[in-house]
Amino acid sequence: MKNNNWIAAGALALVVFASHSWAAVSVKQADRLKGELMPLGGERAGNGNDIPPWRGGLTLPPLGYEKPGQHHQDPFPQDEPLFTITSSNMKQYADYLTEGQQAMFRKYPDTFRMPIYQTRRTAAAPEWVYENTYKNAIRAELGGEGNALLYAYGGIPFPIAQNGLEAIWNHITRWRGIYLTRRASELAVHRDGDYSLVTVQQEVEFNYYRTDRTIEDLDNILFYYLSFTKAPARLAGGAVLVHETLNQVDEPRQAWGYNAGQRRVRRAPNLAYDTPIAAADGLRYADDTDMFNGAPDRYNWKLLGKRELYIPYNNYRLSADTVSYDDLIQPGHLNPDFTRYEKHRVWVVEATLKEGMRHVYQRRVFYLDEDTWGIAVADQYDAADELWRVNMAYIKTYYEMPVTWTTMDVFHDLKAGRYHLQGLDNQEEGTIDYSQEPPGERYFTPAELRRRGRR
Repeated sequence: MKNNNWIAAGALALVVFASHSWAAVSVKQADRLKGELMPLGGERAGNGNDIPPWRGGLTLPPLGYEKPGQHHQDPFPQDEPLFTITSSNMKQYADYLTEGQQAMFRKYPDTFRMPIYQTRRTAAAPEWVYENTYKNAIRAELGGEGNALLYAYGGIPFPIAQNGLEAIWNHITRWRGIYLTRRASELAVHRDGDYSLVTVQQEVEFNYYRTDRTIEDLDNILFYYLSFTKAPARLAGGAVLVHETLNQVDEPRQAWGYNAGQRRVRRAPNLAYDTPIAAADGLRYADDTDMFNGAPDRYNWKLLGKRELYIPYNNYRLSADTVSYDDLIQPGHLNPDFTRYEKHRVWVVEATLKEGMRHVYQRRVFYLDEDTWGIAVADQYDAADELWRVNMAYIKTYYEMPVTWTTMDVFHDLKAGRYHLQGLDNQEEGTIDYSQEPPGERYFTPAELRRRGRR
C-alpha cells in the first residue's frame, strides 16, 4: 500500500494509535466539530483533487419527488461514469480498492466492473442530530470492557473516535431515522443466477433517536425491530421481533419468533453472532446484517487509520422502480450497469477474534464512510485467515429526512460463487416510509407479535 493513500490525521492520529481510552473528549477537541470537522466527525475539506469539501449534504428532494415513501428520484440524472475499473485495469487503481473488491475482479474477471462517478458528498442529518452529537462528544463513554454505551443519546456517540471500539459503536448507533416502515425482499442467488424471493414487511423504531425522550428514558433500548414474512406462501405469516440493547453486557439482545403454523411465539435466544439467517441460505449470519450489528465482545478492535477508497455511493439508479429484479440479478454479483461508486475517505477498522472466543470469521476488516460512520464495505476472513466473503452496502441519501443509509446490502461468498441480497424494493409500491409517528414500546411486544400474526 502506498503511504500517500493512508491519510495523515495530524494530532488526531497520535490519539488514535496511542490511546485505548473509552472516555469522552475535551470541549476543545469537540469544538473541532464546528470548524475543521463536519458535525458528525468527517473532514469538511476535500482532498484538493477528486474528493470535494462537504457543504451540508443533500437535504432537499429534487423535482418529481412528491410524497413520503415513494421511490426516489435520482438527484444527479445527468451524471455519467468518469471511468470504469475492470479486471484488466484493476492494478492501476489497487490503492483505492479493498482486498475484497480486488478479489471480486479476480473471481469474476469477465463480468465484475466498478463504474466510477463524480464524488458527491451528499451525507446529511437533521440539525438536532448534529447538536446531540456535539453533546455526546464530551460526555459519551464505553463501559463493560467496551461492550456497553453510556451517556450518549440522539447522535453519533464518538464523532472524534479514539479507537476501533468507538468507531464500531458509531456505526451501530448511527443516524437512520426515528421510525420507518418498508416492504422489501431478500434473495439468495445461485451460481447460475437463479433465485427465489422472500418478501417481508418491516417496522423499525430507533428508540435512541426519539425526539420526545431524553437520555434517562432509553431503558437500555437502541431500537425495536418487527418483521412479518409476506412471501413465499410456505413462509408467509412468520414474524420476528427484536429488542436491541445498548448495554449488551448487562442485557443481551432479546428476540422472539412467531410460527404461523403453530400460532406460537417463542424466544429466539441465539439470534446473534454467527447464527445463520434462514432466508439467506447460509450466506449471511446474524451479525452480518447491516454490515455489523450486536455485541462487539468477541473481537479485539483496532482503528487502522483513514484511506481514500472507491465505495458504493448515491445508488439511486440501483433502487429505481424502473429497474426490475431480473435486470439487477446476474450470476456472481449485481449487474454493474446499475451500480455507482465514488471516491470517499473511510475509516478502516480491523476486528480480530479474541483468544477463546468462537466465530466463523477469524478476522474482519470494515471500511466506514467518514461522513456517516456507516460501513460501506466489509472484508471477512475464515479460520485460516483467507478472504472468504465480501459485503457491500449500496449507500444513498434519503433526502426527505435527511438520512444517509444503504438502499440494499449484498453479501458475496467468494468460495461458493454465490451471493445474498437484502433490501430489494424496486418492484414494490414504494420504499422506506419515514412519515408515520413512532408507535412506542407497547407496540413492539410478544403479545402484539402474536396478535398481529393471527390477523
